[in-house]
Amino acid sequence: MSRYTDIELTSQTPEGTWTWRAAGARQPRGTVPAALVPEGGRVGDVLRAEIESGLEGIEIVSLAPLRPAAGANEKVQRIEVLGSPRGEGGVVVSLARGSRLLRERDERGERRARRPGARAPRGRREGGADDRSDEQRPRERTRGRSEERGQGRAGPARTHQRPAIPMTHRNAALAKLRPEQLPVAEQLLKGGLPAVRQAIAEQNEAAKAAGQPPVAADALLAMAEELLPIVNLAGWKDRATAAQNAGRAIRLRDLRAIVAASRTVPLDDEARELARALTTSLEERVAHVREEWQKRIENALAAGKVLEALQASARPPDVATRCPADLAVRLAQAASEAMTAELPSEEWLALLGAVLDSPVRRTVRPAGIPDTDEARDAARKAAGLVPELAKLVGLAVPPPPVRRSPPGRRPLSGVGGGGPAAGP
Repeated sequence: MSRYTDIELTSQTPEGTWTWRAAGARQPRGTVPAALVPEGGRVGDVLRAEIESGLEGIEIVSLAPLRPAAGANEKVQRIEVLGSPRGEGGVVVSLARGSRLLRERDERGERRARRPGARAPRGRREGGADDRSDEQRPRERTRGRSEERGQGRAGPARTHQRPAIPMTHRNAALAKLRPEQLPVAEQLLKGGLPAVRQAIAEQNEAAKAAGQPPVAADALLAMAEELLPIVNLAGWKDRATAAQNAGRAIRLRDLRAIVAASRTVPLDDEARELARALTTSLEERVAHVREEWQKRIENALAAGKVLEALQASARPPDVATRCPADLAVRLAQAASEAMTAELPSEEWLALLGAVLDSPVRRTVRPAGIPDTDEARDAARKAAGLVPELAKLVGLAVPPPPVRRSPPGRRPLSGVGGGGPAAGP
């Protein structure tokens, strides 16, 4: 597939060809036949080039002068429109009174109005006419939906967002490669080694259809494996730089993913400094969110909001976070004292649901169960997760599971019933 870019002519060789480089680059990239250079071409001219990138290198198909800047030749480029800019009227359809289409439309409107709970269409006048234009209706519907979403969402708007990733390190890595390595590196940036294999397969199919020999797949794959660490490191540096510049605006899971990816790429000195800085930032943010999570639970317990404390304990900031032992004891004790038989059944069931989701469910000992069938049925179903409920509803508490020895190992004598029986 061909694409367009700007190139600069750098010199003319004795063979009649021109060397070129990308506009703004330092080193020449390749050569172009003199037949493609426009007449009067000189060293330093910037031309518009149509190029095709293959796995064997970049080939220039055509060259053309750059278009003149806007306003350089305004009199020649201006197109004058003669005549009035007045628009023509559209087609207006009016239904005759008593026509079949008008009757069918009225009948559909009446059937809709007779439905249970049906509302009158928005924006309609009493006579049935709509005072809004067709351009206003979708705009108002969109605004209404956005307002409803804004009203339904509680709390402040989210400020974390995925930062834009620059191409600084990737462009710098590509600038150091040889011309024949660039197409392979570009495919690696798109999708790694699978993208290179797919590009080789597509190019071989095109060569076979044209009756040409296939490309050297083994050499190209060897080149791709050699360039893969360079490309991966450059891509990680761009992501890490974006995360460092974003600060606390980046989401915690995105920052954690970047830090974890630093262990999968070979790092240089600059990358190690970035990895250390991001790791420190991640540890500080994780410690902060864990402290905030524990503080929410403690504040809810201090205010007597046991249900809110249980719900907060069920949503830790990450899977590795555990509730401290002293806080877990306080939470289990507050939940046990709150679940009394005098509590209304709805509130007791809400507490039971929060207890089942919390990390202290096996240590909660409810003081009682409301005398309702719904509460007792829920207690029977939850007795497996909250063992104290089994005693309250009259169920036998099953013994803890027997610890079995691993296969191939004999149990110790007298432990677990595996030893010989004692004599009289």
